[in-house]
Amino acid sequence: MKVKSRVQLRKNVKNKMLKDLEYALGEEMVELEKKTLEKVTLDEFSLILVDGKPLLFEIEGHLFPTVRGALEMGLQKRLVIVDKGAIRFVSKGADIMAPGILEADPEIKEGDLVIIVEETHRKALAIGKALMEGQQMVDADSGKAIKSITHVGDKLWNFEF
Repeated sequence: MKVKSRVQLRKNVKNKMLKDLEYALGEEMVELEKKTLEKVTLDEFSLILVDGKPLLFEIEGHLFPTVRGALEMGLQKRLVIVDKGAIRFVSKGADIMAPGILEADPEIKEGDLVIIVEETHRKALAIGKALMEGQQMVDADSGKAIKSITHVGDKLWNFEF
């Protein structure tokens, strides 16, 4: 991944970004208000560094936590819980199939960005885009439910300056 630019965000831009994130996730981002946010533009998308760590990214005009960000922030909304059998596939970037989903936030709508977590420790494994609504994911017997965008161990996960 090639860095095209890196700039520190002004307070008004940062505040608007945090409001958008709070709206999208339905959770307050109070801990981020006091931190330094930088926007790094890459080939595929933009990363938001929080005190130098890639905790957020911008994709298709939406701001969302990276896998590392989801782990650090302990988010409780937009979660999709997968069974143990799906972990090794999800961790390698596979799309998430409906039979492997145990639970999903019922507020998830088709097209929403979601956090895929494993059932035992509820740790984030991947970020993806919902291909169906939350309740459908749980009820469906077959089919692809989530398109994987980024996962543990990929180039975004390992991104450093």
